[in-house]
Amino acid sequence: MKTEDFLREVVALPGVTGNEGAVAQYIAKAFEPFCDEVTVDGLNSVIGHIKGDGPKVMLCAHLDEIGLMVAKIEKDGALRMRNVGGVDPRILPGMRVTVHGKETLMGVIGAKPPHLLTAADRAKNYNREDLYIDLGMSPERVNELVQVGDFVTLEYAFTPLLNNRYSTKSVDDRGCVAILLRAMELLQKTAHTADLYFVATCQEEIGSYGAATAGFGVDPEIGIALDVCHAATPGAPALATHELGSVVATKGPFINRYLRKKLDEIAHEINVEVQSGVAARGTSTDADSLGIVRGGVPTVLLELPLKYMHTSVELFDMHAVTECARLLAAYCSAIDESWRDELWT
Repeated sequence: MKTEDFLREVVALPGVTGNEGAVAQYIAKAFEPFCDEVTVDGLNSVIGHIKGDGPKVMLCAHLDEIGLMVAKIEKDGALRMRNVGGVDPRILPGMRVTVHGKETLMGVIGAKPPHLLTAADRAKNYNREDLYIDLGMSPERVNELVQVGDFVTLEYAFTPLLNNRYSTKSVDDRGCVAILLRAMELLQKTAHTADLYFVATCQEEIGSYGAATAGFGVDPEIGIALDVCHAATPGAPALATHELGSVVATKGPFINRYLRKKLDEIAHEINVEVQSGVAARGTSTDADSLGIVRGGVPTVLLELPLKYMHTSVELFDMHAVTECARLLAAYCSAIDESWRDELWT
């Protein structure tokens, strides 16, 4: 399957943190042609194993997405909501959403019109408490089909743009799951000795718990985490952003220096452009949890630049996706027994 087609399908599936079953099953099926074994663990992380005799390596990118859940049903049938993960309430007014109740229900997020606001109210941003989901149903019908705690996914539209760029929801982090899948495909044509575990992790958006639990189960010697970072946008701070068209490799206390150096060497050998990022403390990705599993896992982090993170119009460059996959496959092919001796020198 083409990477574009995989992404078009996988970002459409519901997978709010804690409700990842549907997207986990889809990814497991996508992994199967390239793996010796694929399992889905008790928390809905997908683990694809490509066997080898060398060092055990775990590669991970999370499959869960931000979203909402029903917090209260008002007397008129309007649904009040709470965040699951980091949802900025400013993006919600006017958005279409899907409520996953007893039936799949389409709704819209409304708010009090500006004509009915005071001047003081108009000067403020929306709070989540000001917003509600309208299903266009009678209160009786809403109460039949919806319960407090039901999950809500944001509006889905997969939009090709010019210059090989695309906009959609949930590229954080299913864009990086697509990188894992493409790297698996490339590895079918490349020799490797590493014992490889490709993991689409759950529950990253609320604390990277899937990376911790899957990492404990796999017990790797080397960790490779993939996530998104911020691409340059007007007015955004230059030190916190990167160019959209190429992958970012991070440096910092949570990143193993030897593994990071090898990334640069291999990228140079195969002519993949790599930008450098800095995380002076934690990375706020699966790398943080994976790195402290059991007795510690030397870990490196690759990041896909993304505009408009945590919205329904996240924008990415497909060239960065395919080049990152090429780098990842070459990196996995290069890992051998000698890396065990070099990791801590």
